[in-house]
Amino acid sequence: MSGEIQSIPTAEGMVELLEEPRFELMPFESIDEQLGHLPEGSEIAITTSPTLGLEATIEWSERASERGYEIVPHVAARYVEDRDHLEEIARRLTEAGVTDIFVPGGDREEPAGDFESALELLVALEELPYSFAEVGITGYPEGHAFLDDETLAESMAEKEPYATYVVTQLCYDPDAIIEWIEEIRARGVELPVEIGIPGVMKYQRLLGISKKVGVGDSVRFLKKTSGIIGFVRQLVGSRGTYSPDTLLEGLAPYATDPRYNVRGVHIYAFNQVPDLESWRAETLEKHR
Repeated sequence: MSGEIQSIPTAEGMVELLEEPRFELMPFESIDEQLGHLPEGSEIAITTSPTLGLEATIEWSERASERGYEIVPHVAARYVEDRDHLEEIARRLTEAGVTDIFVPGGDREEPAGDFESALELLVALEELPYSFAEVGITGYPEGHAFLDDETLAESMAEKEPYATYVVTQLCYDPDAIIEWIEEIRARGVELPVEIGIPGVMKYQRLLGISKKVGVGDSVRFLKKTSGIIGFVRQLVGSRGTYSPDTLLEGLAPYATDPRYNVRGVHIYAFNQVPDLESWRAETLEKHR
């Protein structure tokens, strides 16, 4: 991007990013306990589970909204059966007070019904009597396992008119994230970016969660970003726990630069909120 970066001190950027993040949780029974460890009124994304389907996401969205949290459900396209099902989902979420949804394609080989892609679902949403003030779509700083970069760029261009922000897939590398934001800005994509980062993770518990979820993002990102050797080094070097300090320090200088338009961080908590919140409180205290 042209011009100098309007960077800010790392400490200031860390506070900017961590003060009011979005937390992503999985719709397992443990979510009830996890919610109790988050600040009142927190913004919480609830994923679509390959094993539980969309109904668990909608039910937990309704329940958590009643408790005063700002809920952002994942309405994964390949889990929606048809237009009637989509209208029912939109109605229930609207009645629950949800104003922000995230629309990924969905980690499912065969679609449950009529929608093959996020774009198809986004188009169908426009035709419903229900609407949402905010609609998020997915960004891939490190590419996609099955789609080339050109296809991803075309897909984002097609989805952009229906969206209000982008959430990036999990990535450990701050340089890759910043370079990707520069690339989409160069293509004319102006949507605010919510940067997806890992939370504080005990590796053994993460592996346990992955068995519930099936082969999904919770383990795939470890293999993709570090490989087995890197995984072992991280496991040993961190005494079994990962925290995203280094990643955030690399992102912090860009936190308030309007050309990057970073809306905040989206923390993939993997339902390990107590550890995450202890770390977040300590990190904020250290940098204030």
